Amino acid sequence: MTMPSSRPSSWRAHGTPAHVVSRRSFGALAAAAAGAATLSACSSGPRTADPNAPLRIMAINHVWSQAIAEYLPEFEEQIGRRVSMRLLTADQLSNSYNVKLNASATDIDVMMVRALQEQILFTRNGWLADLTDRVEGDAAYDWADFQEAPRERSITAGTVVSVPIVTERPALYYRRDLLEDFGGAPATLDEMLEISLELADRNNGFFGYVGRGQRSGAVTQWSSFLYSFGGDFTIDGESGIGTPEAIAAYEFYGRLLAETGPPGVTNMSLEQAMPIFAQGKAAFYIDADAIYSNFLDPGISTVIDTVGFAPFPAGPAGSVPHNIPSWSLGINRFSLLQDDAWEFIRWISGPEMVARLQAGGIPGARQSAWDDQATLTSFPEDLAESMRVNAENGKGTDRPDVIQVGRARDIVGRPLVAGITGASVPPVAADADSEFSDFLIRDNRQREF
Repeated sequence: MTMPSSRPSSWRAHGTPAHVVSRRSFGALAAAAAGAATLSACSSGPRTADPNAPLRIMAINHVWSQAIAEYLPEFEEQIGRRVSMRLLTADQLSNSYNVKLNASATDIDVMMVRALQEQILFTRNGWLADLTDRVEGDAAYDWADFQEAPRERSITAGTVVSVPIVTERPALYYRRDLLEDFGGAPATLDEMLEISLELADRNNGFFGYVGRGQRSGAVTQWSSFLYSFGGDFTIDGESGIGTPEAIAAYEFYGRLLAETGPPGVTNMSLEQAMPIFAQGKAAFYIDADAIYSNFLDPGISTVIDTVGFAPFPAGPAGSVPHNIPSWSLGINRFSLLQDDAWEFIRWISGPEMVARLQAGGIPGARQSAWDDQATLTSFPEDLAESMRVNAENGKGTDRPDVIQVGRARDIVGRPLVAGITGASVPPVAADADSEFSDFLIRDNRQREF
């Protein structure tokens, strides 16, 4: 989950601005660069890094990246090398990787990546270094301390290619003041639907439940409904979205939003759904636990004193939410500083730093941090408990595990929209299931590691 920031998109460690080059200086630099390139072309042997070169981190403009900036001097002193970090939006980050790594660029060392969105593609392209021996061969690093679900998402084609640094689960946000007569937060999805139907007053602009309804954008949050109904995106490598369990999850989610949600919900992503709950216009809302602070912000929320947090309610198969690594770190396979890059990852994702960052409100992936109550004090008490419970029960993915994630989400989301708009779900799900099956065949053919 990307959190907004006012920090400039490109900056060096400690805020030092990038140098501005005059036209005259540029000409001299260009000539020098051309000469260096000629000498390089004539030399032989493996390339080595300049001992004065910085360790370069490319990252998304995210609360995690901003939080670690103040600790970078500690690592620079430890490693004896300057660290330079560039912050970009998610789209800018993806575009930069595509351009630079297609050209085998060496000016990226540490890569902030989305394990669920692009890791398979990056691994197939040969862009991520193999970290298996590094994470498994270091007893002090304690790879087993990482929670199983996000740890497993770090592996592609049997190889560890990333390390999880930020985790995310769904939270049930609810109005405590409205649920007193119902005994508090619902324990099951059926109870949540029943209460939503009773509390909804849609003619007067109050809704029982608000959530994402946009075709592609809703898939990640619907995944926990799918799992809790006993379904999955794929079963034994084949499409699972046409199973009775998946159809039941589609129909339930569709009814929840169709009968208790706001109008226009099929156009709602996170950005449109969240303010409705924040402004006190809905009894329930399920979305990422990473966004909880929005409901405690007096600038945008009217439910600061009434919002409650609870684990994902149980469906027919129990409570099976996702527990995902929203962001991970990898090493550019073309980097000339891979050992230093690993030392950075080892340091920033080690037990001490994860505990420090989690105590500051950034949920990590190490179980030792979750077992330490001191790291949870920055979260509301009921939120911390719901995060802990969801992490124990969670699956490591919230979307199909494929190369073309965007296309897959679009296919999977079609029956969701049918359910919300009141169309019969089974025929739409059957058609989407057939399309998804064909898609999986093509997607699997592209996996050439």
